[in-house]
Amino acid sequence: MRVITVNVNGIRSAARKGFFDWLMQQQADFICLQETKAQEHQLTEGLYRPSGFHCYYHDAEKKGYSGVAVYSRHRPDRVITGLGWPDVDAEGRFLRLDIGDLSIVSLYLPSGSSGEQRQAVKFDVMARLMGVLTEMRGQARNFILCGDWNIAHQKIDIKNWRGNQQNSGFLPEERAWLDQLFGPVGFVDAFRVVNQLTEQYTWWSNRGQAWAKNVGWRIDYQIITPGLRHAVRQADIYKEQRFSDHAPLTIDYDYPLV
Repeated sequence: MRVITVNVNGIRSAARKGFFDWLMQQQADFICLQETKAQEHQLTEGLYRPSGFHCYYHDAEKKGYSGVAVYSRHRPDRVITGLGWPDVDAEGRFLRLDIGDLSIVSLYLPSGSSGEQRQAVKFDVMARLMGVLTEMRGQARNFILCGDWNIAHQKIDIKNWRGNQQNSGFLPEERAWLDQLFGPVGFVDAFRVVNQLTEQYTWWSNRGQAWAKNVGWRIDYQIITPGLRHAVRQADIYKEQRFSDHAPLTIDYDYPLV
């Protein structure tokens, strides 16, 4: 079972850069997109509903902003759009598909980099989301939570960790939140199950020569329930082509889909 997650930073922009041509060669079972930056009614071209996939979108109310999507080769038993929180759902940040005993989620956690107000929003969403994630862990289901979490967890996950300790995305409170998620709550960072190397990044600033110098952050994850830990076979961050300021994260699982 192959799962891909990528923040496309505008699905129409990524399409112009060849994203869908690449995607159709990947033999993925599920593709989770974040920051689609489009309303579904604007995506009239066939490439936004790739052949062989069931395609679902959760748009932000504001045009050109946020939004998530999931493409699935397998018809879901249930689709859950949003978290039931009007403020968050208005920004199109959560989409869940249930297939048998597996749930695939596309999640786009808010960024706090624009200032104190949005950082406060981010902290509020994180606090509420922890309750949802804890509840998920108590269910007799397997979860793969794909997305741009906008947090680099450890020093190994960010190039300039010393200079970013007071910046959104690497704040002590944010990292402690992931410590709790991967610790007491019991979720697993699927990428690190099979790759413990340094300089494994999924996002690069457009400033300076960040991409050329690989001055990046690993903020895109597939976060899984522990029952899937031993199913993780390999993980890949695709950097041969650039579709956005993020790179696609592909993880293969030894998991039989019923």
